[in-house]
Amino acid sequence: MGDAKVIPFGPSGGEQPERPDGAGEGDTGEGRGRRRERERPSGEPEFTSGDGWEQRLARGLAFLRRRVRGDYEVDDFGYDPELTDQVLMSLLRPLYEKYFRVEVRGVEHIPDEGGALIVANHSGTLPLDGLMMQVAVHDHHPANRHLRLLAADLVFLLPAVGELARKAGHTLACAEDAARLLERGEAVGVMPEGYKGLGKPFGERYKLQRFGRGGFVATALRAGAPIVPCSIVGAEEIYPMVGNSRTLARLLGLPYFPVTPTFPWLGALGAVPLPTKWTIEFGEPIPTDDYPPGSADDPMLMFNLTDRVRETIQHTLYKLLVRRRSVFF
Repeated sequence: MGDAKVIPFGPSGGEQPERPDGAGEGDTGEGRGRRRERERPSGEPEFTSGDGWEQRLARGLAFLRRRVRGDYEVDDFGYDPELTDQVLMSLLRPLYEKYFRVEVRGVEHIPDEGGALIVANHSGTLPLDGLMMQVAVHDHHPANRHLRLLAADLVFLLPAVGELARKAGHTLACAEDAARLLERGEAVGVMPEGYKGLGKPFGERYKLQRFGRGGFVATALRAGAPIVPCSIVGAEEIYPMVGNSRTLARLLGLPYFPVTPTFPWLGALGAVPLPTKWTIEFGEPIPTDDYPPGSADDPMLMFNLTDRVRETIQHTLYKLLVRRRSVFF
């Protein structure tokens, strides 16, 4: 079996394909079946919703041949764009389109090229919100950008999960990795609430937790990358967390052990998320390239910018909740 080639992706990630038809602001999924084919580095088009079984079979066999030969590329973080486009996104897309029926707004606020830091709220007990945000950017951005998510250490310690996360373009939530990606011109996603947001009780849903010490703001300032606030509604209700078994959490080495109306009482069945209706809205970018050198070392500026991003996301969450007709529709 051949070895995969390792390449450092350039500032714009290469030439971007044309925007798919039917993917715009407020897109609820109509027109996704007409998604255009995107040329992959290998020259083979990506799987599309309108393909017949013969085309899917031929492309699947061609994909397997390339994997066996090692004729594919990964960057030095382990990101495998072909596997992400043709396999991982295809597995996540039914959950995104059919189960959570995600509506995307404002994705065009993410720049078409160059580094950008997308900052979002975090919730839902399990980090499905980050994955759905990744699909939203991948499928609906005008330049078909790929979102590189910053994830907690625990993700990369889990068997199989850690390797798949690397393949999907995720990396450690640390300033060094974030800075390297931004300098290369990547779109980077971060959820500063961390476990505090992901594992908060259901009674505190849609109330943002502390955003840390503003490390993400400092990283964006040093890279001169715009900060794009992102608000996600719908994830809070997929696993209503009504309790937390701290004893079990300590025994298992987890930050929390959720107790929901169905888990652990129904076993594996209780781990099935509720089919809530999601909305993901990207706000207008906050520029950082007009601040003088050394601004990242100003604690007051860090506090003000962090608070501005947090308040923007919180205000948008309230606005989306007021507009929402139902948790499930």
